Amino acid sequence: MHRRGLKCETLCDMRRSIDDYPMSISDVPVGDDDAMRIAWAVAISDDYDDAEPRVVLTTEEVGSPGTGLVAHLNAEHVRRLRMALRDALREIGEDPGL
Repeated sequence: MHRRGLKCETLCDMRRSIDDYPMSISDVPVGDDDAMRIAWAVAISDDYDDAEPRVVLTTEEVGSPGTGLVAHLNAEHVRRLRMALRDALREIGEDPGL
C-alpha cells in the first residue's frame, strides 16, 4: 500500500497529459494588438521528492516551447483556481458549468 491506502501501481511514477490548447489568431480579441497567442497545457505528475501527485499547469507563448511558466499545484490550489474560473465565468454572464 502506498499514499492514502492506494496500491503503488495506481499512483507511482504518474505522468499524464490531460489537455492542452494553443491559441489561434482568431482567439486574440480584435483591437488587442499587444496580445500574445498563449498555449496552455494541464497534466498530472508525481515526480517530486514527496511523491504526492500534483496538477501541472504550463503556459507559454505559441511558437516558443520551453520558455513558459510551469505551476505545480496541489489539490487545494487546483480547487481554488477552479472556483476562480467559475466565478469569472459568472461575472461575464456565462454558465460556469459543473
